[in-house]
Amino acid sequence: MATLYTDELQKLFLEFMITDSELFVRTRNIVNPSYFSKKYYDTVEMFLEHAEKYKTLPTVDQVKAKCELDLVLVPDLDDPQRDWFLDEFERFCRHKALEKAIIESADLLEKSEYGTVEDKIKHAVRIGLTKDLGIDYFEDPRARLMRLKDNNGTISTGWKSLDRKLYGGMNRGELNIFAGSSGAGKSLFLQNLAINWVEQGLNVVYFTFELSEELSAMRIDSMTTGVPTNEIFKNIDKVELDVKMKKQKMEGNFQIKYMPSGSNTNDIRAYIKEYTIQRKVAPDVILVDYLDLMFPINKKISPADMFIKDKFVSEELRNFAVEQQVVLVTASQLNRGAIEEVEYDQSHIAGGISKINTADNLIGIFTSRAMRERGRYQIQLIKTRSSGGVGSKIDLAFDVDKLRITDLDEDDEGTTILPSSGESIAQTLTKRTSTVTDKSSASVVAEKTEVAKDLRDLLKSQRQSFTD
Repeated sequence: MATLYTDELQKLFLEFMITDSELFVRTRNIVNPSYFSKKYYDTVEMFLEHAEKYKTLPTVDQVKAKCELDLVLVPDLDDPQRDWFLDEFERFCRHKALEKAIIESADLLEKSEYGTVEDKIKHAVRIGLTKDLGIDYFEDPRARLMRLKDNNGTISTGWKSLDRKLYGGMNRGELNIFAGSSGAGKSLFLQNLAINWVEQGLNVVYFTFELSEELSAMRIDSMTTGVPTNEIFKNIDKVELDVKMKKQKMEGNFQIKYMPSGSNTNDIRAYIKEYTIQRKVAPDVILVDYLDLMFPINKKISPADMFIKDKFVSEELRNFAVEQQVVLVTASQLNRGAIEEVEYDQSHIAGGISKINTADNLIGIFTSRAMRERGRYQIQLIKTRSSGGVGSKIDLAFDVDKLRITDLDEDDEGTTILPSSGESIAQTLTKRTSTVTDKSSASVVAEKTEVAKDLRDLLKSQRQSFTD
């Protein structure tokens, strides 16, 4: 039977509060004068103002004198009655908040501001009293840690060297951002991650905001079959067979979807809903290529105000990751100040730095033409919430033909990458020594030996290029 929140019932709520001020304190976060009838609006407002100023509720006489309302103290108030009040008042506030949201949404729907309507409805249904006290730190540490291990949803990236720095991988409900300069390989990293996760049997959705679905898929053809992109059409039969064979070995689904620039999180949400209905399975991982090309949900923001735009978009994406309990990975541009740098920090991120504040893991991509030719990529952990790896640099192997990024062989780890042929030796030496101070004599000797080796290799490569 539906409860009718009559004036008499609303008055009874006020009488419970004024009888036991602790009840008001426990419900204060959801008390709103607009939820009550007009005849009680001033009284509720008086409760809030008086409690804020004097740290207690007004007396019955004060209420009568100021609001002309006769309240009667509830006699013999016991715990069962208090529990009834808390449950009933919580439902009342939620009901009234939802009713208010629906009424206010009518005009918004006419303006097609669906995102604002959704936010209002979500806020209304989430209204409730604070009953969960959180974790008692000293009680059952083992159970607490095992819950974290089982429920955190850590998913391996497929690169053991990165997993070690992230304490096992990326977690569900987190926003992970790869940052790189234009042409550094942001899409390449996201596509390689997608393949790594599909090979683990996970369901992956990859949203591309730049390349078409077909071009993105052709790149991934090279990664899965080993056929270079410029030879795919020459070997189309082999590619077709290899992709079909690959599917038989993989349990996960892999969907590639183009989204126009300027799309928002609601567009992604709608697609994921349709995907879940048609596929009868929810995605484990969502990759968005990339964040800078998205806009907030129904927020009228000047394109020049990058801080606010990126703040809303990154927060909406992270909330979506928590809502769907997926690993969400996206990318972002580095600014011009990062072009000549060999070590990144948060000031090198293009656009609004607010997205850094929202991100759980921020990973910089460092590369050059010479590094790619030698089969190397380097990533740097600029920010991470789930581990202590901030500042760590990780070298990865890169296959130019297959476009595949993998862990380095153990024998190759620690190998120094040479500068590009157009980069002067003096510049290289300056970069190597500019950030090092207070060296011991042993470290200086070791560095000179390393530089000498690099120079010999560089001269050797230059001779080979001339003979070729």
